Amino acid sequence: MTQSHPRISKAVIPAAGLGTRFLPATKATPKEMLPVVDKPAIQYVVEEAVSAGLEDVLMITGRNKRPLEDHFDRNYELESALNKKGDADRLAKVQESSDLATMHYVRQGDPRGLGHAVLCAAPHVGNEPFAVLLGDDLIDPRDPLLQRMIEVQEQHGGSVIALMEVAPEQIHLYGCAAVESTEDGGVVKVTGLVEKPDPADAPSNYAIIGRYVLDPHVFDILRKTEPGRGGEIQLTDALQQLAEDEKVGGPVHGVVFKGRRYDTGDRADYLRAIVRLACEREDLGPDFRAWLRSFVAEEMQER
Repeated sequence: MTQSHPRISKAVIPAAGLGTRFLPATKATPKEMLPVVDKPAIQYVVEEAVSAGLEDVLMITGRNKRPLEDHFDRNYELESALNKKGDADRLAKVQESSDLATMHYVRQGDPRGLGHAVLCAAPHVGNEPFAVLLGDDLIDPRDPLLQRMIEVQEQHGGSVIALMEVAPEQIHLYGCAAVESTEDGGVVKVTGLVEKPDPADAPSNYAIIGRYVLDPHVFDILRKTEPGRGGEIQLTDALQQLAEDEKVGGPVHGVVFKGRRYDTGDRADYLRAIVRLACEREDLGPDFRAWLRSFVAEEMQER
């Protein structure tokens, strides 16, 4: 029999990172504001939350992140100028970001890790389950991962994490989950987690990617969690405790994702994301694909 659990309505987006992998571009510009074609990466993430029915969005920010707030606010001067020009298309695009969701912001004073960033959301979230979306991970809107995770949480309670199979030699770059199969295809029960393990010690090749649906009991655990790997408070460590003892905050399940994901925190994958998304645009795709074919052909001839 399907159990009934509180409906999730809030999304938390940690966005306090320094973006050091993109220096010098991120010296004065938040990495989340780097454009993916013609929208900042963070807008794709907020759009994903809204598409899953989460229109109450809390962004965890830090110093030099004011452009994030400005992007999701109204810009009356720009809107007025576009309106006077009769540029309805661009006006609609400018207004789109400010009309997406009800946005809230809180600063993470010290960069003490993802677990600490999530803990900063406790006063806003309260005693409700909530979603966490990392800004570096873009999930293609044709692959509704977050919506599926919410469905699993509503069915089983507890917490749900997104998992993706990676090559064994790559598992040291991710949090890793030990899992048991369930009767529900694509859903596994998580029995343990470890942050960035040595490939020889990894319990599986299931990597944690940047989507979580969390039981509010995680806040109690995070308050007591000591700094772990890298001297930071790791969300993985708190989830490990939840997985060990279901009486604390329910079970931990994983949704195995096999769709399209773009890691915009990695420079090479950021470029690949731009190319892929540009190729699929009706307004840009035909001409861009033609140029890309020509470019690749010329490169192959020169080699």
